[in-house]
Amino acid sequence: MPFWMLSARGPQVPTAFLSFGLNNSAAVFCSFCSGVLSVKKVEKGKKMFLKVQLPWNVIIPAENLDAKGLMLQRSIVVCLLDDFAKKRATKDLGYYLAVSTLESIGEGKVRQQTGDVLFPVVFSGITFKIFKGEILEGVVHKVLKHGVLLRCGPIENIYLSSMKMLDYRYVPGENPVFLNDKTSKIEKDVVVRFVVLGTKWLEAEREFQALVSLEGDYLGPVS
Repeated sequence: MPFWMLSARGPQVPTAFLSFGLNNSAAVFCSFCSGVLSVKKVEKGKKMFLKVQLPWNVIIPAENLDAKGLMLQRSIVVCLLDDFAKKRATKDLGYYLAVSTLESIGEGKVRQQTGDVLFPVVFSGITFKIFKGEILEGVVHKVLKHGVLLRCGPIENIYLSSMKMLDYRYVPGENPVFLNDKTSKIEKDVVVRFVVLGTKWLEAEREFQALVSLEGDYLGPVS
């Protein structure tokens, strides 16, 4: 039996080898398998992460095939990481952050036209998604007349309207700020604790937007 028809199963790959930062631009990976085997919320500090188990199709070019099981598994892992980063985010699971464990590798199937081999795999990973009602912290990266934009994890477009921080008034200038009577400032690079009012998924950009508020206890700039 040819080696590519054999299962490439091996020991689980440790987290240290698989973890990576998500810095790639948005793209759609056509070999992504629909369906999620399991999803579990894992709260870490103020951010909400999802621990997911996903099926995926990994395509290994013919020139990268090797009869040695360990080298084959390594090629599958490298390809999985690259594809995982390109996927960026989905509406249901949020932003892909890291692959934690390669759970299983199925039997490879040769693609007749190219000679490449497709391996169905299952892996565990971590995604980031914010939810309505959640209290989080973000960093101000733009101050506008009618509100500010914040960054929280991989989400760049979090909007805090001036109408949702009623104790603050806009002070224009070279470095505009929002200031209240207690001289508390909301300006660029300030960390702000807020509550999420709602989120919106943008399919074309493959990213989320969020509306947030300071209406509540212990919300506002973090000293």
